[in-house]
Amino acid sequence: MTIDNLTANGKPVVIFVPGGIMPGELAYVPLLQALGDQIHPIVKDLEVYATDTPPSGYSLDMEVEGIRRVADSAGINRFHLVGYSAGGASSLAFTAKYPDRLNSLALIEPAWVGTPTPEDAADWAELNRVMTLPPEEQMQAFARWQMLPGFQPPSLPLPPGPPPAWMSKRPAGMQAFSRAFNTYQLDQARFRLMEGPVYFALGSLSTRFYERAAHRLAGLFPNFQLEEYAGRSHFDPPQRAEPERFARAMLPIWSRAEVSLNTYRMKA
Repeated sequence: MTIDNLTANGKPVVIFVPGGIMPGELAYVPLLQALGDQIHPIVKDLEVYATDTPPSGYSLDMEVEGIRRVADSAGINRFHLVGYSAGGASSLAFTAKYPDRLNSLALIEPAWVGTPTPEDAADWAELNRVMTLPPEEQMQAFARWQMLPGFQPPSLPLPPGPPPAWMSKRPAGMQAFSRAFNTYQLDQARFRLMEGPVYFALGSLSTRFYERAAHRLAGLFPNFQLEEYAGRSHFDPPQRAEPERFARAMLPIWSRAEVSLNTYRMKA
């Protein structure tokens, strides 16, 4: 049976894709608790971490097809997609390839939105430099890159004790993402085919790289909404730091998506 509308068992179907550091089982726990039983959630971990080392020839196409495969396996034709950081970049790549499968898209500071503009060149060059650092230096430098000058990145909400086993995969995974971002050809023109609403969550303390990305996407998606979260940054994003507020923002978008789609089609 294929689900071809907004809901499964009367609830919106939402696929969540985490960032490049925390696995999905931790990244979205506060938000899923805030949402309770109001949605049908599917948490999709990144393909780059599906094996002990990144797959040979890794590219964003692997993430795109991983999202498609999870939806197909669940019998879901159309769904809402939420992506954070690297998961946001993967979600954008999915949107470009399969815009007709999305009812809405929520982006939480996507790590990459396409070929960098000249305005982003210095930031991107520094990030590429960070990705060449030894693993013991890379994470701290990466966290500093995410912040406005003068602000310190918050600590990740990791469990007490030694680093979890999954943490050992992160340096290689982050480097794989960096290579993929530098080579992937994202067809941004296809964003105009996205009929449903697109929401972008931005932390006020994050590097302005993400603000520029939001304004860039605002000119491409027909139905785009930007919301800034004061005092938040890339490492304390709203789905973890303010899950109730983020849930209040998402629920009306998900519930209105069918109306938005019908209106768009009538105008088209």
